[in-house]
Amino acid sequence: MGKFVIKETKTGFTFRLKAGNGEVIGTSEVYKAEDTCKNGCASVAKNAPIANIEDQTVEGFEKQKHPKFEVYTDKAGETRFRLKAANGEIILASEGYAAKKSCLNGIESVRKNAVDAEIVKEEA
Repeated sequence: MGKFVIKETKTGFTFRLKAGNGEVIGTSEVYKAEDTCKNGCASVAKNAPIANIEDQTVEGFEKQKHPKFEVYTDKAGETRFRLKAANGEIILASEGYAAKKSCLNGIESVRKNAVDAEIVKEEA
């Protein structure tokens, strides 16, 4: 079972979604308050299972409605995904993957792990 790990930073709060094996699947933006960070976790849990995949690595890709996972190639040539909520805000971003298949596996892992993930606060 996955979990959302909230961490306090110098500028606010962030969360990481971790798979059952402890691997980080995605990270959030910085939130000003812990409550809004928790709302971000809830938004990932709600949107991930119903989000379509928009593969921007394919020429002439089909635009999808929000919520959606956007799969794209970064400046380093790695494949990444970002989950956008119904309002178009980015609520989760992945690390870079060398292979697109690994990136797509990451999306499936988010869908599987986010739904019933507990929210825990990382101790300093």
